[in-house]
Amino acid sequence: MNNIVAIVGRPNVGKSTFFNRLVGARKAIMDNEAGVTRDRHYGFSEWNGKFFTIIDTGGYVVGSEDVFEQAIRDQVEMALEECDVIIFMVDVNDGVTGYDQDFANILRRSNKPVYVAVNKADTHDKGHLAGEFYGLGIGEIFPLSSQTGNGTGELLDAVVGHFEDPGLEDPYEGIPRISVLGRPNVGKSSFINLLLGENRNIVTDVAGTTRDSIDTHYKAFGKEFILTDTAGIRRKTKLKDHQIEFYSVLRSLQSLENSDVCIVMLDATRGIEAQDVSIISLAEKKRKGIVILVNKWDAVEGKDSNSARKFENEIRERLAPIDYTPILFVSVYEKQRIFQAIEKAIQVFENRTTKLATSQLNDKILPEIEKYPPPSSKGKVIRIKFITQLPTYTPSFAFFCNLPQYIKEPYQRFLENRLRENFNLEGVPINIFFRKK
Repeated sequence: MNNIVAIVGRPNVGKSTFFNRLVGARKAIMDNEAGVTRDRHYGFSEWNGKFFTIIDTGGYVVGSEDVFEQAIRDQVEMALEECDVIIFMVDVNDGVTGYDQDFANILRRSNKPVYVAVNKADTHDKGHLAGEFYGLGIGEIFPLSSQTGNGTGELLDAVVGHFEDPGLEDPYEGIPRISVLGRPNVGKSSFINLLLGENRNIVTDVAGTTRDSIDTHYKAFGKEFILTDTAGIRRKTKLKDHQIEFYSVLRSLQSLENSDVCIVMLDATRGIEAQDVSIISLAEKKRKGIVILVNKWDAVEGKDSNSARKFENEIRERLAPIDYTPILFVSVYEKQRIFQAIEKAIQVFENRTTKLATSQLNDKILPEIEKYPPPSSKGKVIRIKFITQLPTYTPSFAFFCNLPQYIKEPYQRFLENRLRENFNLEGVPINIFFRKK
């Protein structure tokens, strides 16, 4: 990517509010509590015909009581390394603080253009107070309001002046999406970090470490995807920090909605729980490709040669009738079968986008129907004469027959099973329709 702008600063100065305004959506979670943003969060914006990428970052501090302090600082430093232009956000109401001065010293070493966005300058009088920040000595000062948008135009004029390339409106457009979902603390962020070979997302033993849904461009096996790390999804009754976690879960569900394939991670030490079933059922309802990863398999004690099979049978019993999903046993900690997992997810995506020739379908499925025709209903004989795949994103098949209204659900399940046996549709929900011939 090129044309990258990083928004940095200490906690609670309005970085995420400004980020959301630039991308035109409430992508980043906002709250009056300091330290809500932790990972790097990417979005896309445009100004004066120039398209650019925005990075929202966590608040940079030293010596706080936040257990994520060091990890957030590492994420900020990665953003500074990656970006072309830096927006250093400060709070006009607080004036120049010691944290601002310390961080200004770090930015001087970056050798990149820095603009100081003096936020919360909602009135003319507050705008005059912004002059104090010239004392930081690191760049031009722009009084503005993230909340109302006042003053942002002048700042963006200066920022996009550094971009010779007009950039891409959305570098992720048209690239398939794989979301990693599951309950809190099952290893989603660790899994993505291991795939990427870097600490892209903050990982701790604290449940709920990931709050926003974090997209990352990923290439493997000759394919490219957007990998999305999501916050852990748990029942409403389990939410402790209700407002922040509520929005975290909401963004996780939105990521599921936007994805092509859902990798659902389970904790092998806890087995499949009701919330796991709910997540998988929702992915099936939304007609997404599904791969189930049983993580922490290394931590299961007393395993034998039949343990994985017994565990898999238990999962399939709980998920019935969703019995078409691949199940892999992995260990992120031991780095076992990680790339097999992403390879399987890529295969499921290809299965989901497969287009079967009408001749193939009829050659394979019509003989099966002749052997086991639909049961007669009210003395009427039902004859299926022709099959074709419909031009939809999720595999959908139309069966043309004389009396479609009399075909019952058990026979529909029979046809679905025959389709799965004859064609590679592993991990993919399929739709079957009966039409009058």
